[in-house]
Amino acid sequence: MNHATRVPLSEATRALLLQTSTSTIANALLSRHGLRNVFLLGLRPVSNSGERMVGEAYTLRFIPSREDIDTMRNYQRDDNPHRRAIEECPSGAVLVIDAGGNLRASSAGDIMVARLQQRGVRGIVTDGGFRDTPSISRIGLPAFQRENAPPATPIALHPLSLNEPVGCAGVAIYPGDVIVGDDEGVVAIPSHLADDVAQAAHAQTLYEQFVETQIPRDRPIFGLFPGTEQSQADFERWVAAGRPNDFTL
Repeated sequence: MNHATRVPLSEATRALLLQTSTSTIANALLSRHGLRNVFLLGLRPVSNSGERMVGEAYTLRFIPSREDIDTMRNYQRDDNPHRRAIEECPSGAVLVIDAGGNLRASSAGDIMVARLQQRGVRGIVTDGGFRDTPSISRIGLPAFQRENAPPATPIALHPLSLNEPVGCAGVAIYPGDVIVGDDEGVVAIPSHLADDVAQAAHAQTLYEQFVETQIPRDRPIFGLFPGTEQSQADFERWVAAGRPNDFTL
């Protein structure tokens, strides 16, 4: 399989990403590494709680169901990959479900989400939809979908494979990729780039906080945003001054 070596997510990098928006991360992936297709467009959080999600991808892939295979009897089997995903997704990971954009049946429901949370999983993502979304909101595990999909899973979805490369919302997701979610959506970072991207995106976040102190002082964005050598020097003075809101040059 021709893709980069998986690099484990460090707690230091996780901490940086938890402080950084998905949009800033996407910009860092573009500007530093030329990666354009990293944002899972069209997905939104079930609950706009403001809670961020960071974890390594553990994947489940669905294909369309077929009536002679996807019976409720077969769905109840312990070797069913959908049910296995809930018990095998590692603590600290994010379960990423490739539903092929299928909204005719649910990718998961509240019982499955509650079990993931109890096991220490950091979130769940699908390019389809969930059922029991009011209950999922109350559970509090970050969950991202296209829109609600209440019908039972076997009606339209057959679980095929676990922890293999998938496409979710048009983005290639490899096991171990770092998945970040916030109220704007979800972005995927190749694992070998996560440390660099986290540091760069966090630095950009701090710089933008400085820019926000300058806009009320009628400073134009020319020479300020994007940053220049002069504005970077001003930024460093702001940091040295303790990052005051009333910083004046």
